[in-house]
Amino acid sequence: MNIHLELYRIFYLTAKTGSLSKAAKELYTSQPSVSHSIKLLEEKLGGQLFYRSARGVSLTPEGQVLYDYIEQGYGLMMTGELRFAELKQMNAGQLRISVCGAVCKYDLLDAINRYAELYPCVRLNIRDESSTEIARLLSVGESDIGVVHLHQLDERSFTLWKQLPLQDCFVVGERYRSSIGAPLSPEELAERYPLILLQKGGTTRDSIDRYFASHEVEVTPHLEVSHLDLMVELAAQGLGAACVAKKYVQRELQCGQLYELPLQALIPERHLGLVTKNGMPLSTAAQKFLDLLER
Repeated sequence: MNIHLELYRIFYLTAKTGSLSKAAKELYTSQPSVSHSIKLLEEKLGGQLFYRSARGVSLTPEGQVLYDYIEQGYGLMMTGELRFAELKQMNAGQLRISVCGAVCKYDLLDAINRYAELYPCVRLNIRDESSTEIARLLSVGESDIGVVHLHQLDERSFTLWKQLPLQDCFVVGERYRSSIGAPLSPEELAERYPLILLQKGGTTRDSIDRYFASHEVEVTPHLEVSHLDLMVELAAQGLGAACVAKKYVQRELQCGQLYELPLQALIPERHLGLVTKNGMPLSTAAQKFLDLLER
């Protein structure tokens, strides 16, 4: 049975007001038009919906049953419209960001704080994941915005909103300060210092492995850890030379907690990108965050 939803809307308002003329007023149409629509709906359903009298209209038992269901549906539609308006006005909703912890802390935290101040009713869901997992989450619609390594980005599938360049370096604590001298070759670096690297399997570790391999140097890290903050702390405690993004340890370098080792051959710069998935409509919450980053 194919019945236009507008007929049900007219039926609902007629039953609610108990009057064809009042329903016509709410619908901004004429009473004959409302009467015609009610008759058309009755014909399609095959039964009478209203008793008509000089005082107005009242529902038949069959009409009452239909009204009870239509009332629920109409109420849900009105709730949906209200909910949609709330989302557009940023009075509700959520923002889902997938990003590794270090990038979130050093590159996005200020923007996230400003966003939370501007839109306190929007829930924030921030996931700490690898670049590969972030790309998957974006592809299946489980994340709105992600930060990934650009060298593995499929430009046909993602839209790049912002680039985040990173220059890696090796840093040591006070224990090794006196050993710092002339710039080191990759081979000298690997021979003279216990190396502290991120665990294998991530794109950051792959990058430093490629650096040593390009100079035909085999390395066996003294320590392998999973988080940047732990690497920084281990290096500061004198346990070796940690490979970190220089911009993430500026405070430690400036206060003398860490010291950068000079290198003959700089580690190639890495490029991260803040991206969204092509073909996935952006929520208002996500678009507002991207707008905030562009200010």
